[in-house]
Amino acid sequence: MNRSKKNISILGSTGSVGAQTLEVARSYPEDFNVVCLGANKNTQILKEQILEFQPQAISCDFHKELSANGEIAEEIVSLSEIATYEGVDTVVVATSGNVALIPTFEAIKKGKNIAIANKETIIMAGEQLTSLAESNSVSLMPIDSEPSAIWQCLRGENNNISKLIITASGGPFRNTPVRSLPNVTPTNALQHPTWKMGQKISVDSATMMNKAFEVIEARWLFNVPWENIEVIVHPESIIHSMVEFSDGSTKAQLSYPDMIVPIKHALFFPDRAPKSNTNPFDPNKTKSLTFESLDQDKYPCFEIALKIAKRGGTWPSALSGADEAAVEAFLDSRIKFTEIHTLIEQAIQNHESITKPTTAEMLKASHWAYDRVSELTSGN
Repeated sequence: MNRSKKNISILGSTGSVGAQTLEVARSYPEDFNVVCLGANKNTQILKEQILEFQPQAISCDFHKELSANGEIAEEIVSLSEIATYEGVDTVVVATSGNVALIPTFEAIKKGKNIAIANKETIIMAGEQLTSLAESNSVSLMPIDSEPSAIWQCLRGENNNISKLIITASGGPFRNTPVRSLPNVTPTNALQHPTWKMGQKISVDSATMMNKAFEVIEARWLFNVPWENIEVIVHPESIIHSMVEFSDGSTKAQLSYPDMIVPIKHALFFPDRAPKSNTNPFDPNKTKSLTFESLDQDKYPCFEIALKIAKRGGTWPSALSGADEAAVEAFLDSRIKFTEIHTLIEQAIQNHESITKPTTAEMLKASHWAYDRVSELTSGN
């Protein structure tokens, strides 16, 4: 099958998902052209990426330093500009936090297809994001393994969905007694049993905040009511999600834990990659798959996050900002692991939500909650 070469722009190229996206581009040079790269402060990695892929433009926080030293020849622009760069077909949103919110909206307005791994953008603006993508005939392609699995299960279906079942590994503390959780350290929390991820998402996995975020993502990406979305613990992390249909049939997407799989699915959409450099699922090797109910006592962040998100308005934005700051406080050893959920609740209890907010108002709510958490932990 002849495919036209896709021009891609990567927001967050030096992070885990961004680097793996470049791995896909490296493996399929006949299919992808890296036009733009955007990063934060990881100077050395970005320099190496620029040297290898020779993008037309970059966005980075340290552009003045690089320009002064004459180290790069590429055009240096803002994150929104590389998201809307002329000739780009697909924008890979691989940043963490709320920095990609406005660039993603601007890219959609310009008709760019979006491959999105950034949870916060969907958490803060899921309803508006999906509506804008639909009105601009833009494909919104989830990279995160669980929503990607749902997306794959739904392809070719007429959306007679009874239930979405999102799987969770249980994180590093699945077998840790609740009474021991106050003593766990940041190092412990970063030891995910099945995935290699960045620090923020690793802690969110340990608290199960990331699963609440994935429920919120599924609510908006697939237009499924809250009550029809379920989370179940699946320690092997091989079934990434399931969809139960109205006729009683259930479809699942299976693959070994590897972010390359959902990244390739998004980048090659509507096709699949012509060849694979990842190991396909082998039932003879795996033997058995197990499931457990979610322990609400062990993961209070899950229920709290959904309660806040269902309020709508700018509540999800405040949740996102508060979680980001609370995770930072834990990683800096300013609070205990078990204080993350109470700190989030305390910080945003007096939030004054705005109905039908603009992106600027969403960002303001997120920054307000982040600053409030920082104030509460400044003396720790």
